[in-house]
Amino acid sequence: MDSADVIAANRANWNDRADVHVRSAMYDVDGFLAEPATISQVVLNDLAVLEPHLPAAGIRGRSLLHLQCHIGVDTISWARLGAVDVHGLDLSPNSLAHAARIAAADGRDIVWVEADARFASAHIDRRFDVVVTSVGTIVWLPDLTAWAQSIHDLLEPGGVFVIRDDHPILGAMDHRPWAISDDYLGGGGHRTYDDSGTYTEDSAGQITHVTNYEWRHDLGEVAGALRGAGLTIEALHELPYMDWPAFDDLVPCPRGWELRSGLPRIPLSFAMVVRK
Repeated sequence: MDSADVIAANRANWNDRADVHVRSAMYDVDGFLAEPATISQVVLNDLAVLEPHLPAAGIRGRSLLHLQCHIGVDTISWARLGAVDVHGLDLSPNSLAHAARIAAADGRDIVWVEADARFASAHIDRRFDVVVTSVGTIVWLPDLTAWAQSIHDLLEPGGVFVIRDDHPILGAMDHRPWAISDDYLGGGGHRTYDDSGTYTEDSAGQITHVTNYEWRHDLGEVAGALRGAGLTIEALHELPYMDWPAFDDLVPCPRGWELRSGLPRIPLSFAMVVRK
């Protein structure tokens, strides 16, 4: 398949996922809307990484773009924290349709943009104080060079970008038994698998477009792409928690999920903060 077909297959998959996720207990859209002060745990984790790199007022009053925003709960959370001129961008039109409905129910005026995150700057004619992307995002991008350049072009001078995502080592590992079974380093082409479910509860059999295409991006590749675009890395963290129960050996913790006691101590997520 050529790259356009692969991206189209992923788009169809995420259109299906959006319908499943918006009904799920994991996203709990009704509960989120019922409690206007609620901030998603994903955004709370992102903010903990980002806040030391913001002015004293924090995110309040800062313009913000959320890349690969999916159904918009995290994007709306940034608006609830006081971000202004908030934009959310995603490849999936069905995800954005749900995002627009949820934002309207929350009384939020958010701009939703349908586009590939690699080429976001070609679809948005303005710049932002803050650009964010978080949790399960870059694995869906074939390469990071255009993505990093687009982020550079979308940032105001002095603006910051934060990425917090699943650690790339997890994509290389099987966990029963613990073993390296796939590439950690990027550049090996896409990985393909079929899955009729998704990461929310009780979802098996609910996805019609089952084929997924993912790409490995090691930390050196992520950092190199951002530096190559002219951005300065201010912080890099390898973190012992992640935002979803990706495998059986995880137990709940205050920031999401962590490895149970006695298992090897490996990073489950990473975060990088860069500045223009």
